[in-house]
Amino acid sequence: MAVYQYRARDKYGSLSTGTIETSNRDAVASQLDHLGYHPVSIEEIRGEFGATELFDRFIRISPENLIIFSRQLATLISAGLPFMTSFDALIEQTDNKRLKKVIVQVRRDVEGGSSFSDALAKHPTVFSNLYVSMIRAGETGGVLDEILQRLATLAEHEAQTRARIKAATRYPKIVIGALVIAFIVLLHFVIPRFAALYANFKVQLPLPTRILIGINNAFQSYWWLILAVIVGAVFGVRSYIRTEAGRLWWDGVKLHLPVFGAIFLKTALSRFSRVFGTLTRSGLSILQTLEIVSQTVGNTVISRVVDNIRDSARQGRGIVQPMQVSRIFPPVVIQMVSVGEQTGKMEEMLMKVSEYYDQEVEYSIRNLSTALEPLLLAVIGGVVLFLALAIFMPWWNLINVFKGGG
Repeated sequence: MAVYQYRARDKYGSLSTGTIETSNRDAVASQLDHLGYHPVSIEEIRGEFGATELFDRFIRISPENLIIFSRQLATLISAGLPFMTSFDALIEQTDNKRLKKVIVQVRRDVEGGSSFSDALAKHPTVFSNLYVSMIRAGETGGVLDEILQRLATLAEHEAQTRARIKAATRYPKIVIGALVIAFIVLLHFVIPRFAALYANFKVQLPLPTRILIGINNAFQSYWWLILAVIVGAVFGVRSYIRTEAGRLWWDGVKLHLPVFGAIFLKTALSRFSRVFGTLTRSGLSILQTLEIVSQTVGNTVISRVVDNIRDSARQGRGIVQPMQVSRIFPPVVIQMVSVGEQTGKMEEMLMKVSEYYDQEVEYSIRNLSTALEPLLLAVIGGVVLFLALAIFMPWWNLINVFKGGG
């Protein structure tokens, strides 16, 4: 992003000066023209690379930033503004410095002959595979503004879902955190005192207490090894998940998790239906639509099922049969898709399926705390029982020792 100093005159001939941060001189001239000024001179202000530009690289681009970007670009395109002019307006209006630089680079790539989707694909940390694929579909079908609005709606829905899950799991997180703190305090301060006290008597500590003392000794003597194992395990699992086989395994595990597995499945099915319906409306062929849906469904297990559906459609066998064989899609989805395929109202049926699962996800999240309570109570009860035995059993034994000594 460059800074330009300009001198310009308004329609009355009055001279004005100032600076504009934008991509190039043409963008400055375009902005001045929109403001009713005639540029006299435009010069770039060159500065040295400083700490500010270095820190800009670590600025986070939030989902809200992308939602605003998508909404604004869709509105500008719908209003009939030229593509480059729309980008100039976005560059001026975007507050996030990192996103502004990305938009500038995208504008340059498009101006240089790249398609919009290819320009976005050069920034995978900002624009997801779903985003790029949907934009490519919008370019192909000539409904880019509608696709941008759909992307903003999808992002808003996912942001709301994440916020609801965080709110619903806040209480369990607090409880588990309190248990961990209590465990550490007992392990580090209370249990060693029992060990020192029992050392004066020829009495063996109870098993739960010995287990805690063993854990404490292990952490004190081999904390560096335990830390290295934990870090290595986390790094290894994350590296494995990045592979194709690891991603397939992890996505399968998520679908079978207690309580959360149903939410993951319903969210993926909602996305499948909504993206499928949106792309069907754009006029893409069924094969192109299924290819994009496979890339954007967000779960590798379901993505492979979609690939099988596409192969079936390519061979002229329809899409309902492989959905039944997969056992991933519930009967309600299969029936709705079957009706849509027979009546030619696929988009309408898919949108109804998406709305149905959106309601199911919302209901599941509202009841998430209730669903987690039995599991949470079992964990709390087990930990409290173990800690109580580890603390009180030594006292009972000491009382017996004192009685015997008396």
